Amino acid sequence: MPNPPPRPGRQARAAAPSEPGGAAASIAAVAALAGVSTATVSRVLNQSKPVNAETRGRVEAAVAQLGYRANPFARSLISGASQLILVVVPDMANPFFAEIVQGIESVMRRHGYNIVLSVASGNGPLDPVYDRLTDGVISLAHAHSQRSGADGTARRDVPWVACSEFMTGADMPYVSIDHAQAAMDAVQYLLNRGHRRIALITAEEDYAWAQQRRLGYETALQRAGLPVLPAYVRVARGTDYGDGSDVAGGLLTLPEPPTAVFAVADTLAIGAIKAFRRAGRRVPDDIAVVGFDNVPLAQVFEPGLTTIAQPMRELGAASAELLLAQLTGEQPPSRVLPHALVVRDSG
Repeated sequence: MPNPPPRPGRQARAAAPSEPGGAAASIAAVAALAGVSTATVSRVLNQSKPVNAETRGRVEAAVAQLGYRANPFARSLISGASQLILVVVPDMANPFFAEIVQGIESVMRRHGYNIVLSVASGNGPLDPVYDRLTDGVISLAHAHSQRSGADGTARRDVPWVACSEFMTGADMPYVSIDHAQAAMDAVQYLLNRGHRRIALITAEEDYAWAQQRRLGYETALQRAGLPVLPAYVRVARGTDYGDGSDVAGGLLTLPEPPTAVFAVADTLAIGAIKAFRRAGRRVPDDIAVVGFDNVPLAQVFEPGLTTIAQPMRELGAASAELLLAQLTGEQPPSRVLPHALVVRDSG
């Protein structure tokens, strides 16, 4: 017995596999429903070439009916652009970097880009997958490793922007503050308060910003006619709260302990305050503490932390703007943003 002829509309029904629970619709299904070629569908979706209004309307209606969603990775192979930006951070647990990333994302999303985070500890390599797929890079990692891979070879020739951490004289545009001047302002504040025994808690100086902040500390003391005493300079293993606690206690064992401490990061400063409290010292009565960054915790921590405020979200937003300019073929100049001293209760 011959098979019955197909019912009217049965074939069209099978071409719409995007119903709940079904498979994703294909670009071919969109083209068939709209009565156009797949190339025309691609032109409408990517806005790569003009399409007349009537045809565009049919394609858009078919996309809506089928629930079609383009594969961004397949589209990137055709267009050469992924709409993804790689953001390299040394440590996502540090609130300073998290604030900058929010600034980057706020600008990039408005321009149709998504960001991908890669945590590059020390001189470790970037994620090789995302390094190949992204359209550009914003790096907060070590300045000397920003352009080279794990094997020391140059990375892809894509737009790069350095944020906060940068190398003087490099061809990479950057957004930062004047770290040395900011540190001088912090130490000068302590000098103006009458302190003469001022210690420094710094980080490993493979970071350029740590070098510059130490330079600012030393310059402020020298201008005041005070020596830079090695015993008053303590280098933490990292920038976590515990790293600040670990090195702060030793300052109290000196024959003449400091009356004030400048820490190159708020996280180190807060860790130092906790160590001083455990040792029975009152902040700021027995020892004053000034930090650097103005992370959100600095305001709510007790005592409120006197600190140098970096415009963290503005740093991220400005970095995104520089990268967007590069993506359009411009060569934007680097930018140095203003900092401010925020006086609270710790110093």
